[in-house]
Amino acid sequence: MQRSKLKIVMIILALLIFGILFYDNFRDGPKENAEIKAKVLKVDNSEVIRSGITGVGYQSLVVRIVEGKHKGKRFKAINQLTGKAEIDNFLKKGDKILVAIKEKEGQIIAVKVIDLYRQGWQLVLFGIFILLLIIYARAVGVMALFSFVASLYVIWKFLIPGLLAGYNPLLLASLTIIVLTAIIIFSIAGLTKKGLAAFIGTVSGLIATIGITVFFGNKLALRGMTAPFSQVLLFSGHMDLNMKHIFYASIVIGASGAAMDIAMDVAASVAEIKDKSPDIEMKELIQSGFNVGRAVIGTMTTTLLLAYSGGYLTLLMLFSTRSTSLDRMINFKMVTAEVLRTLAGSIGLVLVAPLTAILAGWIYSVDLKELVELRKD
Repeated sequence: MQRSKLKIVMIILALLIFGILFYDNFRDGPKENAEIKAKVLKVDNSEVIRSGITGVGYQSLVVRIVEGKHKGKRFKAINQLTGKAEIDNFLKKGDKILVAIKEKEGQIIAVKVIDLYRQGWQLVLFGIFILLLIIYARAVGVMALFSFVASLYVIWKFLIPGLLAGYNPLLLASLTIIVLTAIIIFSIAGLTKKGLAAFIGTVSGLIATIGITVFFGNKLALRGMTAPFSQVLLFSGHMDLNMKHIFYASIVIGASGAAMDIAMDVAASVAEIKDKSPDIEMKELIQSGFNVGRAVIGTMTTTLLLAYSGGYLTLLMLFSTRSTSLDRMINFKMVTAEVLRTLAGSIGLVLVAPLTAILAGWIYSVDLKELVELRKD
């Protein structure tokens, strides 16, 4: 019964957070420059110079607005092409797009294409994720959904604005990780010994990761400009940002998810062993946690490598086509940044497992209530 009530509370909280996010987005009402959905009816490519998959110039379009007070109306629009395939969209008849409209006295005076409208399929994908999560994991899936939505809220509403405001990136990221770790672990494990061990183990490992990242990042002379859109961010009015520390913070945040995973695996294993063998000694319990941690680390460190290398797969292909030497490749700034990201994160993971095993073994072997009473005496 208690579990069902907790599940309902988590669903309500997740929906409430989603509601707050949507409310914040639309609370100001109609704006002079609004962004709405439209459909492409006609395309004129006469002003486009094509070169392979890219193009330079602009497409002249006729679009029909499909939502809002101007629904059904047709307008001429411009789709600017810069020659950057990672940003541009070469549109065709029938495409659903997002357009920015400029209004004056209730009338549209200009329409500009922003991007293809992808939100619909994104929601379908998210819906499949929620459905499978709840069907398979049930109550735990509901808790996981709550932690997922809460993490999104904390990152978007607190971490990102704090970084843009110029707060210390490492300190802000550390506080964010501590909050997210508490939300995620305690929503899954509850306020239990297992949750406490996993929480402290994760935070301890990530503190070590911060130290390793800062020390070796400085030795490798990385300035944080290897992250996508770093230069664009600086030149858009944020020249005072500490991009190096923001890069360091991204490394720690990126490793935090895997660290939580390992900590929870070890803590849950220790809890299960203690439940099946109540008389087991602390030393044996810790050793069992170590054995589980070794098995998990064996795959998790490789998971980090695959995740990060997958993000730079095209760069590795480019090196291969140019027969780049190993020395040149390894010393390339972007590769060095990913080496730091992978190894610093992996070292943190290696530390999380034994720390969690020791903590869990101790927590499950002592009576915390008696310990508190002794301290009072």
